[in-house]
Amino acid sequence: MFMIRKKKRIRYQLQGLGTRAWKRMLEMFEVGPCDDDYQLGFLIGQRFCDQIRSRMAGDLILQHQLLPFARTPQGQALIKALSETNQKKFPRYWAELLGMADGGGVPVLDIILINFRKEILPFISNTAMNSNTDAIDDCSDVLTVSDLMALAAHNEDANVALVGHTYLIKGKLSNGLSFMAYTYAGELPSCAFGFNNHGLAFTLNSVPPTEGEIVPAGIGRNFVSRDLLEATSIADALARIHSSEVSVGHSYNLIDVRRRVILNVETASRSRVSVHEVGATPFFHANMYLHLQVQQVHDENSISRQKRAAVLPQGSKTDFLSLLGDTEDAKYPIYMTGPTLYTLCTAVIDLDEKTLTIVEGNPKKGKVSHVFSMSSKDLN
Repeated sequence: MFMIRKKKRIRYQLQGLGTRAWKRMLEMFEVGPCDDDYQLGFLIGQRFCDQIRSRMAGDLILQHQLLPFARTPQGQALIKALSETNQKKFPRYWAELLGMADGGGVPVLDIILINFRKEILPFISNTAMNSNTDAIDDCSDVLTVSDLMALAAHNEDANVALVGHTYLIKGKLSNGLSFMAYTYAGELPSCAFGFNNHGLAFTLNSVPPTEGEIVPAGIGRNFVSRDLLEATSIADALARIHSSEVSVGHSYNLIDVRRRVILNVETASRSRVSVHEVGATPFFHANMYLHLQVQQVHDENSISRQKRAAVLPQGSKTDFLSLLGDTEDAKYPIYMTGPTLYTLCTAVIDLDEKTLTIVEGNPKKGKVSHVFSMSSKDLN
């Protein structure tokens, strides 16, 4: 059996877009326990079929880059290898992905492509890349664990195609595990942030290794983060990260609300992992490697955000929200309003209050849309 919680939908004009665009209220779907993983994916796809189809139709990266590449011999070989590798490592999540495609009534190939977009795009010729659509996502985090407070504050930044195409999944598994995940339409929960009833939470930051640092057909980052939702402890989460032979690197902010611990974990291909324990000195992470020694692409956007954060106050929760809402740098603001990248929301995890708060709009203004207790074993 499964439960559905419906929220009233509202639409409003999204400020900052050059063209008329609309955004739905962030909705939550309670699902599970299910008979199997395919059914879990199918029910999610069925519930959010409108958002999934709309995202697919309007996603220029999918339409102009990924799908054309998938028709080439090189693309077909890479997609086949990625699919086989990840299905073998994570058969349950692969079944969930297939169920989502069937439930949403969209081609399986489209679902595969958007879930592997970060693993595929580096192999598409630069001549095929459009400067208006090649920005996939960026995120900013500021973290601290001191005697006075323990916080993880996260801006979820993404391409314009994701505006109005996200939702919350509250999943319950037959083994008693429950999770809450902020989810992109058509993707596995969660390539953004989430937490479970073991008191384990995470936020994510993309990082830009150079092409030579990337191993084709490794484990996809969406599958690793889906696996983290089922981690029973921060040690288990680290073990799951270590055991995945990833194709492209990532940065994970692992949060243990029960032990009051935050770890920033940077990864790269060939089993390279670096762990930094966050302490009293606030730690800001944008989209560049900070402590794992990896050849990386020069990202002026990330570097500018990193420099700006270094001069802003970081002594309180209010300071954290003000920092994440900063727009002083018109070209590379921390809080993004287009035309290509948008801050979809801000997540604030308070380890002392044991809450996850989602703020929509500029976090300086504090428009809270959801507050979740992280202390309840059943996430009620």
